[in-house]
Amino acid sequence: MMTRSGDFVSGQVLRIGTRKSAMALAQTDEVARLLRASAPDLAVDIVKFETRGDQDQTSKLLRHGGKGGAFVAEIREAMRSGTLQAAMHSLKDVPGNEETPGLVLAAMLARDAANDSLVLRPGLTLDAFRASRGKGFMIGTNAVRRAAYLRRLFPEATVIHFRGAADTRIAKLDRGAKQRLPDGGEVGPADALVMARSGLERIGMTARIAHDFSVDEMLPAVGQGVVAVECVETDWATRARLAGIDNAPSRLAAEAEREVLWVLNGHCNSPIAGHATLAGAEMTLRASVLDEAGAGFIEVTRRGPSDRPRELGRAVGMELLDKGAAEIIARTRVEE
Repeated sequence: MMTRSGDFVSGQVLRIGTRKSAMALAQTDEVARLLRASAPDLAVDIVKFETRGDQDQTSKLLRHGGKGGAFVAEIREAMRSGTLQAAMHSLKDVPGNEETPGLVLAAMLARDAANDSLVLRPGLTLDAFRASRGKGFMIGTNAVRRAAYLRRLFPEATVIHFRGAADTRIAKLDRGAKQRLPDGGEVGPADALVMARSGLERIGMTARIAHDFSVDEMLPAVGQGVVAVECVETDWATRARLAGIDNAPSRLAAEAEREVLWVLNGHCNSPIAGHATLAGAEMTLRASVLDEAGAGFIEVTRRGPSDRPRELGRAVGMELLDKGAAEIIARTRVEE
């Protein structure tokens, strides 16, 4: 399902697709702003989609083919059919273990904060939460990576399945709403949520952050904090437009991180994390694989030339495999 907004003015028009959530629209507005700044004659038309993942706020994402099927597939099809010239994605929602024939990630914006944050229900303090080590509290998340880290950080807490757009999740947290489950049951209400700081910044809700997790506490998802813009590979005019807003450091880091996913053949239900940082001509890449219980844990850190990100990502991915990552990932494929 899609709707359109935006004015058609003189000059060229670029139609860009996005999900309808507040965060997705804020990200797409930033893409549009950058495009207009780089090409004042360009009119940007924002086309809003309600994807399968947005319509179904109960099921686990695996039912829809993972994040790709839930949030990306319909928008990509619109590009292939010529309805759109481009699509905005949160890079962490773009599968890294599959080919996308005919499409290319033509722009990556400067990376926002990559870390995760803790959001607490009204009345619950961070001191009380920490003192309890989470005992007696329910922490909501839909990400298996976050769930795995939470079980390591707060072993006495109960981690529960919790779906919805960022603002929707916080609204459910605040009113004490329960989360419906795929089997028809309910769980909750949640006492806390773990969410991407970048998303909270985008929707103006940083005041709700009770704690920012460091990368030592919770390694981010691959691509977290990066807004990517995709287009048809042979649409050279659009690729040229998007090249004007591409951020080189962001792309280098993303290429290293996503190469780890490719090597591991990581899927939506795999607790895989990866984060690259640049310091001049050197890149540091840290990646991990966890089992969902948080007990099995493998982490690798390597450094290499920043202009060879995929080679670094490949080396990190291969070392993770050497240390047993494949066995952990295989156990998470049971539901597929």
